[in-house]
Amino acid sequence: MEIFLNYPLWSALIAIITAQFIKIPLAFIATRKLNFELFTSTGGMPSSHSAAVTALSTAVAIELGLDSPVFAATAILGIIVMFDATGVRRHAGYHATVLNQLVADFNKLFDEVKTWPKKEDSQKLKELLGHQPIEVFFGALLGIFLTLGLYNWIF
Repeated sequence: MEIFLNYPLWSALIAIITAQFIKIPLAFIATRKLNFELFTSTGGMPSSHSAAVTALSTAVAIELGLDSPVFAATAILGIIVMFDATGVRRHAGYHATVLNQLVADFNKLFDEVKTWPKKEDSQKLKELLGHQPIEVFFGALLGIFLTLGLYNWIF
């Protein structure tokens, strides 16, 4: 089973799991509330997307070298993913915030007018979709250092 020896794959998966786990105590420190749902949620500190793509790219660089076409592909993929996390996905979260406020305002209006039926089964849009640049930065650092540590520990 060669997949169990695929160092880039495992370093990326471990980076995702580690970043997702780290979100729980960091959020607890900030809010004093323990929220285990953060383990499976998007957004937050650190970025598991950034951790994964930098871990993948770092592991490929270790195994195949910085002059490898595979490293080039993973590095460009990583840049695109991190750019997207701080750009498009972050702004989609802002849009979700505005839309959720509009729904709340409309429900309040309906409540005040009492002639409109209130829609009880509506779902709020997920607002935490993307990352602040600092979250991407620390996710990237996590991926690099975790991969280097795993390499030194395993090999």
